[in-house]
Amino acid sequence: MGATGSGSEEATRIGALVPLTRPGWVEAGRHLLAGLQLAVSEINGAGGIGGKALELLVRDTAADPQKALAAVDELARLGVAAIAGEYHSVVARAAAIRADELGLPFLCSSAVIDRLSERPTKWVARLAPPQSRGWKIYADFLSRAGHHRIAVASQESVYWASGVHILRNHLQAIGGTLSEISMSALHASSLCDQLSDHRATVLLLLVGQPEPAISIVKSVRNDSRLSTLKIGAPAGQSEFAEWATLLGENGAAIPFLSYRPGQLNPLGSRVERALREKLDEPPSFVALEGYDTITVLADAMRSHGIDRNSIAASWPHMEVAGTRGQIQFSRAPATTVWQWTGAPIQIVERTPGDPAQFRLVHDPR
Repeated sequence: MGATGSGSEEATRIGALVPLTRPGWVEAGRHLLAGLQLAVSEINGAGGIGGKALELLVRDTAADPQKALAAVDELARLGVAAIAGEYHSVVARAAAIRADELGLPFLCSSAVIDRLSERPTKWVARLAPPQSRGWKIYADFLSRAGHHRIAVASQESVYWASGVHILRNHLQAIGGTLSEISMSALHASSLCDQLSDHRATVLLLLVGQPEPAISIVKSVRNDSRLSTLKIGAPAGQSEFAEWATLLGENGAAIPFLSYRPGQLNPLGSRVERALREKLDEPPSFVALEGYDTITVLADAMRSHGIDRNSIAASWPHMEVAGTRGQIQFSRAPATTVWQWTGAPIQIVERTPGDPAQFRLVHDPR
């Protein structure tokens, strides 16, 4: 659907999987693409890789696993050295499985589902922390804040089901309970009726953005019966500007997982400023993940070569300075891919009274 870079036949091509249209999370896709493009531009401005420019071939997945499969097949035929990107876990999983089948390196930027492939593979690596790590931290955060009875509004998805499983098991292990309310055939106002009879102190949104997440928040915030109910969104719906635009003050004080450190290093600060100018708004951690993805692939190609086998063989030997810390890959328990185990995790929320700003509510370090 598009290319970024020189367009020369001599360029080294990298495929980029990004959700740019609905029902994909378009704002996340826009930030991810901005990070990918900025890194490509900077590398090309510094002479490229081995004197050859990088060219980014962008394909829109629209949160559709079948589109991702078709895109991976097409990009492989076009001779890309590797594939980068993706935000949606179910889509990334489909792409990872096909990349493994084709022998094509895939560096996943932002998807967190634990089993990114069906079997252990040398071809796939990931920057985002696995869901089990981040969501257990979120469950601990709720417990320490005195919340032991949790309600979840969920939609049908492998990703949401995985989140429910992680939260329920971990909460039970630390003395809490979780009740799941399916939103597949339930309106937001009907959810409020159920919650009013429920003894839960927290409602977690395991649903799509903007809908039904926005409608649920509006209904809960405007229901006097639920004035003391806290809302949480571990998947990060409230990270992006659309959330504040649609909800205003109602979108504040809804904690989510953010994959960035408390303070960016000098590289991260510089990149954040450049991304802010490119996006015309504060960049999310997803934009930083995009930048780091290309940085890692570029380092792999400089040090090991641009052929696919060499890039895949480089994962366990990488040590790259990224925007959010030093990036190294290892085989983490319960995952099937090469994983950056040191990826930072915070819990943040939009600030009450100033929802355009974020505040830190928990740092698990």
